[in-house]
Amino acid sequence: MTLSTTPTRRRLHRAWFVAAVAFVAILGAAGFRATPGVLITPLQEEFGWSAGTISLAVSINLVLYGLTAPFAAALMDRFGMRRVVAVALLLIAAGSGLTVLMTASWQLLLFWGVLVGLGTGSMALVFAATVVDRWFVRHRGLVTGVLTAAGATGQLIFLPVLAQLAMGPGWRFASLTVSGAALAVVPFVWWLLRDRPEDVGTTALGAEPDAVRTLPGKVNAAVRAVTVLASAARTRPFWLLAGGFAICGASTNGLVGTHFIPAAHDHGMAEPVAAGLLAIIGIFDIVGTVASGWLSDKIDPKVLLGVYYALRGLSLMVLPSLFAATTEPSMLIFIVFYGLDWVATVPPTVALCRRIYGADGAVVFGWVFGSHQVGAAFAAVAAGLTRDHLGAYDLAWYGAGALCLLASGMSVAIGHARAR
Repeated sequence: MTLSTTPTRRRLHRAWFVAAVAFVAILGAAGFRATPGVLITPLQEEFGWSAGTISLAVSINLVLYGLTAPFAAALMDRFGMRRVVAVALLLIAAGSGLTVLMTASWQLLLFWGVLVGLGTGSMALVFAATVVDRWFVRHRGLVTGVLTAAGATGQLIFLPVLAQLAMGPGWRFASLTVSGAALAVVPFVWWLLRDRPEDVGTTALGAEPDAVRTLPGKVNAAVRAVTVLASAARTRPFWLLAGGFAICGASTNGLVGTHFIPAAHDHGMAEPVAAGLLAIIGIFDIVGTVASGWLSDKIDPKVLLGVYYALRGLSLMVLPSLFAATTEPSMLIFIVFYGLDWVATVPPTVALCRRIYGADGAVVFGWVFGSHQVGAAFAAVAAGLTRDHLGAYDLAWYGAGALCLLASGMSVAIGHARAR
């Protein structure tokens, strides 16, 4: 009897294909996340709206982006990720596309704020957390980092293009580009994304073959989201996580993501150059976030958060002295450093929510992410008003830096025990 020496070819687990589709979907939704900073100056020049008015639209968008997340997590549990994500992408496409027709500031609040806020909120980081929870037992931290980095990759792809379109053909072409990108992703989501491993006759990557089957939830999505919040809100770790993540949102999306380009423009830097610097942040954000996901599987996540927030705070306090009409080496050092830290906070935060709150971890993270966006919304408006009244952004940078140092202490104070 002759034994075959041909090695058995191992098939790639379906979880990796689901993660790839999720990456593309988050990538497509990221275009609008890159748009506000590029369009503030063109909208001011065409309509005469103040920075405060435009920042209010950004603020509404950021609040809905966050507060939609826990309900989206519950909806994904009830109706499936594929349906929720497809509808979310259609909302983004509609909101972005309709902005080209606006003539009044209230329309900006509706299209840019409400429609896109609801769409991107359903495509927020809670989507990544849900994919990881359902499809992965091994490599959870790493995959969370990769999916989180998809948003940064979207920024890297879209931001320089949108800046050039806004300066050349006009901001309307930029908005239509985002709308088209969101629509292009819908077929991939509908045809290729699957809600649970059991839908294709398999188990999560790393799960035992006889693992308990996960069934769709039958509880009303809104009821479950609120119930989970009520339970988590009675625990100390929730408030420490939510408070720290609110400061995270204020110091990233709300401040740097929204106001870095106009702040650089105040110092004589061309907008495409400033947009290019934000794109570089996106490049290094990919590296930092994936590395953070890997580290979250090996190091206590609360320690990682403490370090990340402290370094971010110190860097923001240095930033006002770095702005100039040209890109100096000191600014490039800041961009690289800040990029590595941009959303490195997400994988350890997801890991802590999962560790402390178990099966409710994704929904709890949705609420924690909601606080992230409330903080971002506050910072977007506060920084705009600071610029309107003081003529410069300096106070906003210093204030955000001090808050990040506070977040560092809050993170280290998070306990080890599971919440009851």
